Amino acid sequence: MWTDIAIHAVKAAIVLGALMGALAYMTLLERRLIARIQDRIGPNRVGPFGLFQPIADGLKLFLKEDVMPETCDRALYLAAPLLAIVTGLIGFAIVPFGSDLHVLGRTVKLQVADVNIGVLYVLAVAAVGVYSVAIGGWASNSKYSFLGGLRSAAQMVSYEVAMGLAIVTPFLVAGSLSPSQIVAAQQNAIPWLPILPNWFIFTQPLAFLLYMICAFAETNRLPFDLPEAETELGAGFHTEYSGIKFGWFMLGEYANIVTACAIGVTLFLGGWTSPFPWLPFTNALPFTVAWFVLKLLVCIVFFMLVRGTLPRFRYDQLMGLGWKALIPLAVVNVVGVAVLLLLVPRFFGVT
Repeated sequence: MWTDIAIHAVKAAIVLGALMGALAYMTLLERRLIARIQDRIGPNRVGPFGLFQPIADGLKLFLKEDVMPETCDRALYLAAPLLAIVTGLIGFAIVPFGSDLHVLGRTVKLQVADVNIGVLYVLAVAAVGVYSVAIGGWASNSKYSFLGGLRSAAQMVSYEVAMGLAIVTPFLVAGSLSPSQIVAAQQNAIPWLPILPNWFIFTQPLAFLLYMICAFAETNRLPFDLPEAETELGAGFHTEYSGIKFGWFMLGEYANIVTACAIGVTLFLGGWTSPFPWLPFTNALPFTVAWFVLKLLVCIVFFMLVRGTLPRFRYDQLMGLGWKALIPLAVVNVVGVAVLLLLVPRFFGVT
């Protein structure tokens, strides 16, 4: 028992350390990418190639004056940014990021927690994440912050419905809610086109498209960053936050992006499986971790490129898209996949 606890603790520590380091350098990556899109250079002065910029930013946030509104609810005001970062990180716990590791006669899953209902766990964590933004806006006792919090709550709840329907089809085909089982279901080639891996993005492209659109809205990213619309609400729900508390909100946003991309990779891009199913050695352990990281990085870069490319929606357009377009499409997708799975299971590689 103690050995199992120690193994889980080591895995959690490694994943947490890697995620915190990645979140810091995601800020640098995004600033450099958007600078290139806008024909600028971006941060490149602090350290070689600007690699020390995240360290400088972190020190600045820690040393900056901590301003707190006199009329705020202190307990909730302080809890909101911590809740944002925590909910963003714990969602990653059920993501398998490599094939099994065999050490001293033991099989260690490269996954912090292999939960049978992992997909439902992710939805539950995402639902709790709404509270960080709503509470932060309300506890600040500012009209602009409060409006930003209300916007975010309405937006995230609306798009959770479509997201939930979008991710129904992967575990419908895999026959399991366990992320590791869903990845295993995508490990072989597509029967009717053996050159392609049986990733669900190829057999369920509409579900993947719906998931990605909802992921942008769930993480409050452009073109759906209405809770932070600075032209209308100052800075939205975090207008009254400064210093490291503001930094926790920002890191929470990036943590949510990483988790959303990791779930997307797990459900639709085969997780750690190789894109070359006809080459068995590419599913060996060193390769599987590399495949997962590469897919995750591609999704994260896509999030960043969209931010530097598309304009912001109006709020009525945002809500109309969610309720009038995405939810009906998601329902049609679930019904269509269920019918195909019943009539032509070989289409999904199910025997």
